[in-house]
Amino acid sequence: MRIGAALLAFVLALAAPAAAQLDGNRDEAKVPAYTLPDPLVMADGRRVTSAAMWRQERRPELLAAFTHAIYGVSPPPPRHMRFRVTDEDRAALGGLAVRRQVRVLLDGTEQGPQIAVLLYLPAQARGRVPVFVAPNFHGNQAVNADPAIRITHNWVTPATGIAKGSASAASRGIDAAEWPVATLLRAGYGVATYFTGDLYADERGKFAESIQPWYRTAFGAPDRWGAIATWAWGLSRVADYLATDPHVDARRMIVIGHSRYGKAALWAGANDTRFAAVIANDSGEGGASLYRRRFGETIRVMNDYWFAPVFKTYAEREAELPVDAHELVALIAPRPVFIASASDDWWSDPRGEFLAAKCADPVYRLLGVGGLDAAAMPPPDRPVLSRIAYHLRTGPHGITDRDWASYIAFADRYLPHHPEGTP
Repeated sequence: MRIGAALLAFVLALAAPAAAQLDGNRDEAKVPAYTLPDPLVMADGRRVTSAAMWRQERRPELLAAFTHAIYGVSPPPPRHMRFRVTDEDRAALGGLAVRRQVRVLLDGTEQGPQIAVLLYLPAQARGRVPVFVAPNFHGNQAVNADPAIRITHNWVTPATGIAKGSASAASRGIDAAEWPVATLLRAGYGVATYFTGDLYADERGKFAESIQPWYRTAFGAPDRWGAIATWAWGLSRVADYLATDPHVDARRMIVIGHSRYGKAALWAGANDTRFAAVIANDSGEGGASLYRRRFGETIRVMNDYWFAPVFKTYAEREAELPVDAHELVALIAPRPVFIASASDDWWSDPRGEFLAAKCADPVYRLLGVGGLDAAAMPPPDRPVLSRIAYHLRTGPHGITDRDWASYIAFADRYLPHHPEGTP
């Protein structure tokens, strides 16, 4: 009987993630009445009345609330970090690009934890180049079919060319449709990426193999940093390297992410103001979508390893969260931020993403810059390229050439090119 009960529990545990993906709310009539916290009201009830008060008091208060209730406490940058360029080709991709592969040695040694960074820059660029910075899903080799890209040795989510967590040469370029590298290079932008599995594999039960034990993170700490905070921390380590590269315009780094990595991009942008603009593509709840709407993906069904353990205690009681997603968007202010949705992606709650963007608008206005120039949710394929930008792309969850076209136009508008690298 004991064996039977244990087997049943094991089978139910295996089935739980799949079942959870089916029980999100997709009915607007079932969205509960809710009241959002005011981003311009301090926890003690005082109203934020100036840009200085926002920067010195309210912004730190909100960052602390998100840290301790949702994402967890991340460590500071490593003190002895070093960078080693392991590959450089000044005529990569048929002469279109300069390719660099860089090892970020987090403890300064070849034996310690590392991040592998892949960087492409336009070969014909004059002066410093603005760069899109993003995490990737299946290893750097999956971003482009370039045969010189080093294949990751870390555990990878199964996909084409990836079996039992191990990537092979058959995985080269499997995600290239999501990474229009040539288009970005021709538009004058660089692309920098790292594989999230270098720091925390995107799978339940991978804590022991992650960077966290190296930082002596206590697994049971209620506010320990989750995988999303870890991936965001990694984006800042990529920025640390880019700031040293004489061919990169470190004042024009644009952090971008899709889906769960859209969540990480927002958290990276909230914490690291070196990112001059932030783009979250189909980020959903835990990213740009409002928690209190309880639409699509909810706290109850999200992967627990993505967040601080305390976060899951707010399942079914979202109204008790001290913050909501509009305040995460507001933490980017006054820098440009782009929130993007897809019309068929109900799981990510496009309306909740739009409302979060709209409700961040008062903070941007207080800081003297434009906000979201849309009173109502725009129709599909009509991007609003204001300081807080938003678009609803026709189609399913994904990041497409149409999305990237909007992101390039957005970057061109708010981070214009200066050929000689001058401000």
